[in-house]
Amino acid sequence: MIATHPSDINLSRVQVVRKAVLLTAVAASIVFLVFGESFWPSGGPIHESIEWAGIALILFCIVGRTWSSIYIAGRKVETLVMTGPYSISRNPLYVFSIIGAAGAGAQLGSVALALAAGLVAALVFYLVVRKEERALTVKLGLPYRQYLATVPRFLPNWSLWRDAEKVEVRPKLIVRTFVDACVFLLSIPLAEGFEYLHEAGILPVLAFLP
Repeated sequence: MIATHPSDINLSRVQVVRKAVLLTAVAASIVFLVFGESFWPSGGPIHESIEWAGIALILFCIVGRTWSSIYIAGRKVETLVMTGPYSISRNPLYVFSIIGAAGAGAQLGSVALALAAGLVAALVFYLVVRKEERALTVKLGLPYRQYLATVPRFLPNWSLWRDAEKVEVRPKLIVRTFVDACVFLLSIPLAEGFEYLHEAGILPVLAFLP
């Protein structure tokens, strides 16, 4: 029988909570997609600019998450990674996910919804990270505590950048991260579909956001 480290159990519970909260946030977003619409007219320059900016954020998220996974894929609990994106931010995967969430929110042509989606994602990941940090402190000890004291939790400090000469690549996990990030792209056809239903009068519009 293989003993399970307490921090492994805590991290498993943290991920369950993270997924549950994110699903709740996604459900709330879908409700707005069904009954809400951008204040800016569909097809207009402001509306289209917001959508294209959101697409750029989503693509940036996909590239960033894939890049980050090259350094840490599958090693988060095994060892302390402090090179590449992890030398300037302790949670680059989450940072890029927050950016992707804002990009997804922008697909309705609403700056307010983009900011709200990003803030909700940031709050979810903040709560997750606080629990992860407690578990990883138990697992990794003093080196991790020193890492906490020097590297920012989210916003990168580029002056701390340092790279690794070699990185052990785990293709399956990197591909999985890439595919997971591509889920943000689903917001594009989803938003377009609901916009069409609103314009056709099939679904009522109960709220407008700038």
